[in-house]
Amino acid sequence: MRSGDDLEGFDGEASSTSMISGASSPYQPTTEPVSQRRGLGGLRCDLDYLRGTFGRIKLAEVVLALIAFICIETIMECSPCEGLYFFEFVSCSALVVTGVLLLMFSLNLHTRIPQINWNLTDLVNTGLSTFFFFIASVVLAALNHKTGAEIAAVIFGFLAMAVYAVNTYLAIKKWRMNSRQQSSRQTSDYIRARTESREVDHRPEIQRLDA
Repeated sequence: MRSGDDLEGFDGEASSTSMISGASSPYQPTTEPVSQRRGLGGLRCDLDYLRGTFGRIKLAEVVLALIAFICIETIMECSPCEGLYFFEFVSCSALVVTGVLLLMFSLNLHTRIPQINWNLTDLVNTGLSTFFFFIASVVLAALNHKTGAEIAAVIFGFLAMAVYAVNTYLAIKKWRMNSRQQSSRQTSDYIRARTESREVDHRPEIQRLDA
């Protein structure tokens, strides 16, 4: 039988052996946090965007376009109907396109399709929506029959036009800022490349090493 000292020595050898084998094992335990996906398929809601200026404006545009569309849909009779149909088309188109852009930006889906210039797409959408909401609201105001639904549609049409106009102004401002930053970055890269080439020209030891 083993004595107490032998058992203690055996335990020490076993513990040291397990430590060595654990250190040499490629499967080491880690304490790094495992990133968990939130949402369906890794999608997550960008709350910073929704709380920001563009997110709030997008939400206001969707709500106003939806209310305008609902108001125009409640009208049962019209004569002539061209102004009503045009307003209905404008409000529905703005609602769908702006709603899609809101989903793309709030869920960061636009980052998965970098081939599309999303800032320019948003700018085009807001500009066209501003123009067509103005035309549709003016036409409906001139051809309406003073009913409550038509008056409400005209009011919300002009409100939507105002919000889209603000969004257009901010989008143009952001687009110009991004263009300036990109041009300045390209200029700095060009100057850095020229400086490095001149340093190589004035250091013959580098040229000999390259040769």
